[in-house]
Amino acid sequence: MKKAHFTWIITEEVEGLLLRDFLRFNQHISRKALADIKFNDGKITVNDREENVRYILNKGDVVRVFFPKEEVSEWIKPSPIPLHILFEDEHLLVLNKPPGLPTIPSRDVKEESLAGAVIHYYQRNDYSYTFHGINRLDKDTSGLMMVAKHRYIHDLFMKQQQEYKVHRIYKALVHGNITECKGTIDAPIARKATSIIEREVSSAGQRAISHYTVEEQYSNGALVKIALETGRTHQIRVHFSYLGHPLLGDTLYGGKREGIDRQALHSSKLRFFHPIEKREFTFSSPLPSDMEKKLEALKIENI
Repeated sequence: MKKAHFTWIITEEVEGLLLRDFLRFNQHISRKALADIKFNDGKITVNDREENVRYILNKGDVVRVFFPKEEVSEWIKPSPIPLHILFEDEHLLVLNKPPGLPTIPSRDVKEESLAGAVIHYYQRNDYSYTFHGINRLDKDTSGLMMVAKHRYIHDLFMKQQQEYKVHRIYKALVHGNITECKGTIDAPIARKATSIIEREVSSAGQRAISHYTVEEQYSNGALVKIALETGRTHQIRVHFSYLGHPLLGDTLYGGKREGIDRQALHSSKLRFFHPIEKREFTFSSPLPSDMEKKLEALKIENI
């Protein structure tokens, strides 16, 4: 089984630090992850010898961390669903998710999911990882997703998410005529009191910010580009319903299923800094066929 492991050569700048402090504060390995290494089948070596985290580092020491095997949740059913992989390295997958596939299964139903497809892929390639989604998409939303292969890289990317350093662009088809061709929706979102699924704009909610640009406007709808500053559940769907322009096909938030049988929302662009490779990556995904077909219909209706 292939496990995650990392190597660092100690420089003069960190000489004299405790091994524990170097791993916690310089390499950002969480206290929980260090405990997991200690009490499960991971290990930490210095110059190929297992050492206690109270070891004092010397310049030139070679520190290696071997993370333990990860346990897969029993409610994720491995599924032989083909993955559309745009990028893969030792730490990360960038995938193009089809509509109609949940990112993770419901706990009470072992349904097919993207998580299950990823676990099946890991098992087939002898990887000892579980599923770590960095950005999640609703079942009927298509497009780009990042999946961390192990807990360490997931933690690093989640810190970036919290600092709004993972940049996400979406494309949506919305109802109506948007008078402002560019704008920002800054409206807090909370769970609706009468539903466990539906969200709404509410002063009691968490702050949510979406920036949008109208790319094409037609008599019966518009193609909109949206940049997320925050990542609340159903954020784009709630914000555009709040504006009076629900997404086409999004019956939960007031949209109509006319020529498309899901919310017309696609994750079209991702830009992020890879914390291990130390460089920026950008990925794009074109509109899927059902959204293209509906877009063409809007153009024809506009003539």
